[in-house]
Amino acid sequence: QVQLVESGGGLVQPGGSLRLSCTASESSFSINAMGWYRQAPGKQRELVAAVTTDEIIKYADSVVGRFTISRDNAKNTVYLQMNSLKPEDTAVYSCFVFYSDDEWREYHSWGQGTQVTVSS
Repeated sequence: QVQLVESGGGLVQPGGSLRLSCTASESSFSINAMGWYRQAPGKQRELVAAVTTDEIIKYADSVVGRFTISRDNAKNTVYLQMNSLKPEDTAVYSCFVFYSDDEWREYHSWGQGTQVTVSS
């Protein structure tokens, strides 16, 4: 099973920046996509950003132009640069990975989650 370790959350003022990172453990599986979901109190879980092995990228409409996802294949790591943060970005951000085995069966794993709080 692929395991994930994520970090980079914290408390920032509106307009500030944070950089999240998520690293996948070494395995014999093929990674198909990595990214982040977020969930705030009283709100539904939302896909924030994702990147595939072929570098196809998807963002939530609310973060376009402010967030940038990137990856370092040599380190099995994905990064989420978050700029111009707003109070409504406050949430627990959880990294995910979708991967498959040699018989094309698909699986997913989750990181432990990191708190992002935007407040003055």
